[in-house]
Amino acid sequence: MDWDKLKTFQAAAETGSLTAAADKLTLSQSAVSRQIASLEEELGMPLFHRHARGLLLTEQGQILQDTTAGMSERVALAQSRLRDSREKPFGPLRVTTTVALGSIWLTPRLVEFTSDYPDIVLNIMLTDKNMDLGKLEADCAIRLMRPTQVDLIQRKLFTVGQSLYASRAYLSQHGSPANVEDLDDHPIVLYGATGALRGVDWLATYGRKPGNPRKPTLILDNIYGVMKAVQFGVGIAGLPDYVASGNPELVRVLPDVRGPEFDIYFVYPEELRRSKRVKAFSDFLTRQTRMWRSDMGV
Repeated sequence: MDWDKLKTFQAAAETGSLTAAADKLTLSQSAVSRQIASLEEELGMPLFHRHARGLLLTEQGQILQDTTAGMSERVALAQSRLRDSREKPFGPLRVTTTVALGSIWLTPRLVEFTSDYPDIVLNIMLTDKNMDLGKLEADCAIRLMRPTQVDLIQRKLFTVGQSLYASRAYLSQHGSPANVEDLDDHPIVLYGATGALRGVDWLATYGRKPGNPRKPTLILDNIYGVMKAVQFGVGIAGLPDYVASGNPELVRVLPDVRGPEFDIYFVYPEELRRSKRVKAFSDFLTRQTRMWRSDMGV
């Protein structure tokens, strides 16, 4: 069987859609449809049930997908190992992390890495959902919690504190709260429960009796969005300190009030232990972490 057809079949099986598979493979929808039809003709059996809402695997399609899923992962791993067999790191490196950490902390620091390793093409994948490193959806990740998977290599980068922040313009107009009780007289911006992160919605219950959370003015499921809302004067929010540290418009209020701390980890699959690209990025993160902690006085 032709590998290109199998790869197209796998993409369609994963996405459940010809359109989504075409986007994933950067092919036209008609090309995806032709390859799947050709594979079905070659095998002499249907692999999908076609519905208006998408594609569903037939029993035979499920059997084939159980095999092609493993093949895709092994091919990706082989490609990664071949790239790292060269003396100098080169090729793509897919790094996933959260939108806020990637946008605010990581991206401004990448100039050093891209300068030192011009042959490595970084693909920074920003999402608040955890991508599956075991299936090589990404090569490595910067996570805001300790991974539980036993087959992932992990290294703690730094510990993040959380504080209350408001914009200079907001405080100029509304004044600063003198104590925790005064927060009830100010609009509150919260990280929503639909977000993937944990422990960053602490302002809802801080200083309140159990079962009586603070009523927010605005809820967002993205920390970067919370930061921008505070920057433009919507109200006060609890933010990780790395989010606010580089924003001159934000001011810490009630500095004795601290939210829960959490640790940042760099993780990657065991299969990429010897990857020169991953090693280069890991060393880069170590240097950047050391400088950031020195700047923050921690």
